[in-house]
Amino acid sequence: MSSSIAFIGGGNMASAIIGGLLRAGHAAHEMVVVEPLAAQRQKLQAELGVQAQAAAGPELATASLVVWAVKPQMFAEAAAPCAAHVGGALQLSVMAGIGSEAIARASTSERVVRSMPNTPALIGQGITGLFARAAVSAADKSRIETVLAPTGRTLWVAQEADLDAVTALSGSGPAYFFYVLEAMIEAAQAMGLSAEQGRELALHTCAGAAALAQQSEVSVAELRQRVTSKGGTTQAALDSLAADEVAAAVQRAVRAAQQRARELGQAFGA
Repeated sequence: MSSSIAFIGGGNMASAIIGGLLRAGHAAHEMVVVEPLAAQRQKLQAELGVQAQAAAGPELATASLVVWAVKPQMFAEAAAPCAAHVGGALQLSVMAGIGSEAIARASTSERVVRSMPNTPALIGQGITGLFARAAVSAADKSRIETVLAPTGRTLWVAQEADLDAVTALSGSGPAYFFYVLEAMIEAAQAMGLSAEQGRELALHTCAGAAALAQQSEVSVAELRQRVTSKGGTTQAALDSLAADEVAAAVQRAVRAAQQRARELGQAFGA
């Protein structure tokens, strides 16, 4: 069987995976991208050296892995011309909301893995939630992990519905942190620091806290308590956050994202 990989859609996430594969030693000629936008095709060819074509064709039949990377609302249109050529391949979806049953029907393959990556994958610092249908073998799972390894970590879930929670937590999650960082930078300026100083302090504080939590054996609650001296500055800030019910607001926001993920699945293909 051919070792080639076909990407249906050539946007940011497809580019991140392709870039990772190239860094891992895969040859550009092993990959082909179906991308209808001329400017994006030119970018893929110029920056990554991969073959990019405007429409699906018989050459897709040589691919042993097909990566679905189109916008959910474009899936049905993109899949129609591919169906006759990709049924023998392992299918990997990086699309939000499109269920594995819809992908199996459209691709005529039961070997479907759904994934939910996040944007830090663009710099190799992402985490991707994964769900496999019953027909996916252990070898198939291993290949998916290898393909995604350059983008960051992977986490398998047992139930497909859990991907909605993954979407809400990690798929959308980077935006939550950017939102907090924006507020911290604005607060820095209000206190007399420059935007550049606020950005540097906020970014390094966020990165350092995340690194400390990753390397620590204690819970994040314990880490928070260790920073908080009774009657001190951190306590004053946390009291303010508690008064504004920020923890409850964050939980409501994550659940809102989960609900929207379900709605997308119902709208574009369960």
